[in-house]
Amino acid sequence: MAYFHVISGAETARAHPEIRRLDLSDLRYALARGWGDFWAMPSHLFFMGLIYPVIGMFLGRLVVDNNIMPLLFPLAAGFALLGPLAAIGLYEISKRRERSLEVHWREAFAVLHAPSLGAIIALAGVLVALFLSWLASAQAIYQGLFGYGVQASIPDFIHQVLTTEAGHRLILLGCGVGFLHALAVLVISVVSFPMLVDRDVGAAVAVATSVRVVLANPLIMAVWGVVLAGGLVLGSLAFFVGLAVVIPVLGHASWHLYRRAVGPDRA
Repeated sequence: MAYFHVISGAETARAHPEIRRLDLSDLRYALARGWGDFWAMPSHLFFMGLIYPVIGMFLGRLVVDNNIMPLLFPLAAGFALLGPLAAIGLYEISKRRERSLEVHWREAFAVLHAPSLGAIIALAGVLVALFLSWLASAQAIYQGLFGYGVQASIPDFIHQVLTTEAGHRLILLGCGVGFLHALAVLVISVVSFPMLVDRDVGAAVAVATSVRVVLANPLIMAVWGVVLAGGLVLGSLAFFVGLAVVIPVLGHASWHLYRRAVGPDRA
């Protein structure tokens, strides 16, 4: 019974919520509201957003200290695959502000008591699996092109990647495989995590709704994907510190985009 609840939620009649058509004005609205949520209590959200860049810097230092440079870019890029999960508490804050409820940083942890917690954990496992798949794929591509040797220094590694034919193939193949992983995450999670914070519908319904949103709005979702990727790249430039602002803003914006894309719960 518990397993069934995780997959399908409390109400099977909610399996097909209304999906709305979106345009660029909806993206602008979501980003504006996301910035407004962040600005309303920046000290608390800065603290929450800082968790993400600190972990990123730790992983980067781990790669450098262990002289496994080929994993540095895959870790930096692939870490974004966990973004929808990292923003889970931000959805709760946006939901409470939208309903004019008390908002405090501790409210971000209210999701731990949500009826849909099991479904959230299950979907989080899928994102972690995609993240590990990306790392394994990146490592396999690198070893297939360069073998199992270890680079002596960061400049040697960069020179090897940027100036050799194998390095150019690595960039093309790596970006292609990374794009497929990012696309998979976007399709299954663009509204699923906010939906699970909002409603007890189960993982299957949340993912199916996310897929339906993407299929109904392919161009807008493509633009949204570019916005997410661009924001994460810009936030990562200064040793991931910019993510302390980018992650909260995009997280809150994702909540408001979900509210524009999916009709209200009629149950």
